[in-house]
Amino acid sequence: MTTVELTKENFDQTVSENPFVLIDFWAGWCRPCLQFAPVYEKASEAHPDLLFAKVDTEAQQELAGAFQITSIPTLMIVRDQVAIFSQPGALPEATLTDLIAQARALDMDEVRAKIAASQQDSPGRQGGDGPDSAAPGA
Repeated sequence: MTTVELTKENFDQTVSENPFVLIDFWAGWCRPCLQFAPVYEKASEAHPDLLFAKVDTEAQQELAGAFQITSIPTLMIVRDQVAIFSQPGALPEATLTDLIAQARALDMDEVRAKIAASQQDSPGRQGGDGPDSAAPGA
């Protein structure tokens, strides 16, 4: 499966319509990004039930900024509109495969419960209704 190019115009709709999205934040001048690209593409072919997407941080600076991307490549995994993983660095094929398996195995009800509990326990939070209560665009 080919990857989908995400922009600020299609990001929210794409993430809301797909229950499991892997996002590669990259740039054309970045050697590690270019080295990671075939690994990412191979994983997309091995997992056709998942959406693999890319964000060109040069063309989509506003989107990269919203997610505070400071190092590329950065891989983010969003399940059920919740960012469950975000880490910079080019991953080897075996690590990416293992990461996908771990993300598939997560109990998202448990994840949401932990997020809700941590928001209630955080001092200064207003019940999660402030501008920083959810991941940008998620």
